[in-house]
Amino acid sequence: MKRMAGRVLFFALVAVIIAVAVAPFYYAIVTSLKSGTALFRVDLFPSAPVWDNYAAVFREQPFGRNIANSVIVALATVAVSLALSVGAAYALGRIHFRGRKTLLMTILGVSMFPQVAVLSGLFELIRTLGLYNDLIGLMISYMIFTLPFTVWVLSAFMRELPRELEEAAIVDGASPLVIVVRVFLPLMGPALAATGLLAFIAAWNEFLFALTLTLTNDMRTVPVAIALISGASQHELPWGNIMAASVIVTVPLIALVLVFQRRIVAGLTAGAVKG
Repeated sequence: MKRMAGRVLFFALVAVIIAVAVAPFYYAIVTSLKSGTALFRVDLFPSAPVWDNYAAVFREQPFGRNIANSVIVALATVAVSLALSVGAAYALGRIHFRGRKTLLMTILGVSMFPQVAVLSGLFELIRTLGLYNDLIGLMISYMIFTLPFTVWVLSAFMRELPRELEEAAIVDGASPLVIVVRVFLPLMGPALAATGLLAFIAAWNEFLFALTLTLTNDMRTVPVAIALISGASQHELPWGNIMAASVIVTVPLIALVLVFQRRIVAGLTAGAVKG
């Protein structure tokens, strides 16, 4: 009896968590299919779905360009972060040197700084480099929070790889670069998929840096573009358009997570057994 009650309680808790997580997105979908006064009614299903909000998002602002900007910046950020993190993870995870743990803690500590704390200094740096209102400037700024995360996760995964593989490669005369690229990299698929996808999501959703470091509509990313959608007057917000834009940029992320969910779990749990 207690076991049955425990299972019922467990599934009830899971149902509540799913409802809380899914309800905002479902509300966005329903609202995106409404117009006029129907926007202010709470309905489980829209009585007369209107698809014009989706067309208006692309018609009234360069939203397609904004999506392309987000894709370019997020992909570039992930590619550079993973390339640098693999080398750093090999050094921090496989090579013993004085201060290794301190360096790891420092890398983790950098990611704990709030964005607003580094915003002014970052703005001056980007402006000095001539990268203000430039996608390269956004990519560099995003690496502040993606690089520490990818280094930390990949270092934990690298520590768990069999040492015999490395020793055999050294006996065969392989250099550290060959060991990383040809021996370890093929084994790091789950970790690379997990860290890469989570870094992509973080870069895709980033708002503060994108708002501060871009100026023109054609250089903005989707979070900023959605925030700056306006109506006919400053007191009027086209909620239908905003919700439609939110759905458009969220669906691809949900699809990616569903496709790679097993690799995400495998990658994030790697290194959890032994320190």
